[in-house]
Amino acid sequence: MDTRYLLALDQGTTSSRAIIFSKEGRLVAQAAFEFAQHYPRPGWVEHEPEDILSTTVRAMNEALKKAGLHFSDIAAIGITNQRETTLIWDRKSGKPVYRAIVWQCRRTAGIIEQVKAEGLQEAIREKTGLVPDAYFSASKITWILDETGLRDRAEKGELCFGTVDSFLAWHLVKGHPHVTDATNAARTMLFNLKTQDWDEDLLRIFRVPKAILPQVLDTAQVVGNLAGEYAGGAKVPVSALAGDQHAALFGQGCLSPGEVKNTYGTGCFMLMNTGDKIVRDEKGLLATMAWRLSGQPHYALEGSVFVAGAAIQWLRDELGILQSAAQSEEIAGKVADTKGVYFVPAFTGLGAPYWDMYARGTLLGLSRGAGAAHITRAVLEAIAFQSNDLLTLMADSLGQLPKTLKVDGGATQNNLLMQMQADISGVSVLRPKVRETTALGAALLAGLGAGLFKNPKEAAGQWQLEARFEPSLDAEKRQEALLGWKNAVSSTLFDAAHRKKSEK
Repeated sequence: MDTRYLLALDQGTTSSRAIIFSKEGRLVAQAAFEFAQHYPRPGWVEHEPEDILSTTVRAMNEALKKAGLHFSDIAAIGITNQRETTLIWDRKSGKPVYRAIVWQCRRTAGIIEQVKAEGLQEAIREKTGLVPDAYFSASKITWILDETGLRDRAEKGELCFGTVDSFLAWHLVKGHPHVTDATNAARTMLFNLKTQDWDEDLLRIFRVPKAILPQVLDTAQVVGNLAGEYAGGAKVPVSALAGDQHAALFGQGCLSPGEVKNTYGTGCFMLMNTGDKIVRDEKGLLATMAWRLSGQPHYALEGSVFVAGAAIQWLRDELGILQSAAQSEEIAGKVADTKGVYFVPAFTGLGAPYWDMYARGTLLGLSRGAGAAHITRAVLEAIAFQSNDLLTLMADSLGQLPKTLKVDGGATQNNLLMQMQADISGVSVLRPKVRETTALGAALLAGLGAGLFKNPKEAAGQWQLEARFEPSLDAEKRQEALLGWKNAVSSTLFDAAHRKKSEK
C-alpha cells in the first residue's frame, strides 16, 4: 500500500484552498487564503488571475508546512475549481489579457438575448444539456475577444482560453499543458455531451476560435508532473481535473443513478447521478457530466442556486448584522420564525427553475417588529427554499422523492440550516464526517488517475456519516412555508420583468 498522501487544490470563488488527505480519506491538514472580489459595474464580477494562482500556490505550501510533509510525500495532486469562470492568456508568456470573468457575472446577458432571439435555445440545449445563459463560459469568451480586440491573435492560436482548472494546470504543470477535463468543458456551452468534443456549430454561434480551446481529458488522468519550481525536484503527478460540483459528487460516493448531493458554498449546487444516460429535463435542470473515466462518460442532472453562502457574507459585509458567517446560526436561533419575512437572494439573477438573468434581490414581508434575527433567519431559509426547488425538480425526473440528501460545503456546519433543509424538503439530510467533499473527491480522483485505486468504487468508498437531520415540520406548516416562498419569488420575477422592459 502506498503510504504517501493525496493533495487537493480547491480553487473556489472567494478563496483558494489546499487540503491533504490520507489514501483512506482522512483529512490531514489544510490551508486557505481569500482573495479580492472586483465589481466594476452592477452585475459584473471579476478576479485577478494572479490572485487565483498565487493564493493556490501559497495554500499548497502552507498545507504541506502544517502537515510537516514535503512534496516527496505526495502521491498525486487533484485540481478542482470554480466552474465557468473564464480566463484568456498569452500562450507564450502565460500573461492574462483580461481579468477572469467570474461565473456570477451577468455582463454578457445581451449576447445571450441575441442567441435566444435567433431561436438557438433548443439546438444549444440538445448539444450541451445547458440553457443559454450568461452563467456559462461561451459568451464570456466572446465578450473578452470583442472588448480586447484580440480576435486575430486568437484565430492564430496565440492565446489560450481556459476555465480555472486549465489556467492552473498551464501554470503549475511542467511543460505548460493546455488541457481541461470533460466536467469543466461541459460547463462552457461549447462542448457536445454526445460526441465528447468541442462542437463546431456552437463555436460558430459564439464566434470562438477553435485554436484557443484546450484539449479535453478524462477527469482522472495524469496531466503531467508538478513543475520543478513548485515541487522542488520531487516528481508529483497532477492526475485529476474536475469541476468543484463533480468532485463533490464523487467525494460523496454518489456513484449510482438517483443518488443526490447538495453543496452549500457561495452558491448551492445540487447534482443527481444519472449513470450513462443523458436525462433531459424541461423544467430548468441541466444535463451535465458527472465525470469521464477511462474514456466512458457518466452524466448527471444539475440545478444551481447562484447565491447561498454569499447571502450570509452580505449580512456580514454589507449590512453588518453578523460579525462572522458562523454567527448566523446563533442570531437566527434567537427567534422561532421569520415573522413572515422572506428573502429572495437574486443578487445576480435566479438559476433553476426560473433562469431569470434580470431578477435582483428582494426582501418582503417586513413589519415594524422584524429585526436582525428575523432577517438572518429568512436568509438561511432562502438557502433551504432554493435547494428544495432543485430537489423537487429532480424528484419529478426520478419519478419519486429521493429518500436522502447528502450535503457538503462550509454552510453545512450550521445545524439550524441543515434542520431547515430537512423540514422544508421532507427528506433525511446526511452530513458526512469529512465535509470538504469537493476537495476529498478531487484527491480520490487523483489517486484513481495515478493508479492508487483499482476502480471508482474503491476510491469513493471512504464516505462516513457524521450527522443525520430528520424532517420535523408537519405537512400543513411545510405547505404554508412553501406557498410563502412561491409568492416571494413571484414578486421578484414580476419586478424583473419590469426591469428587463425598462432596460430595453
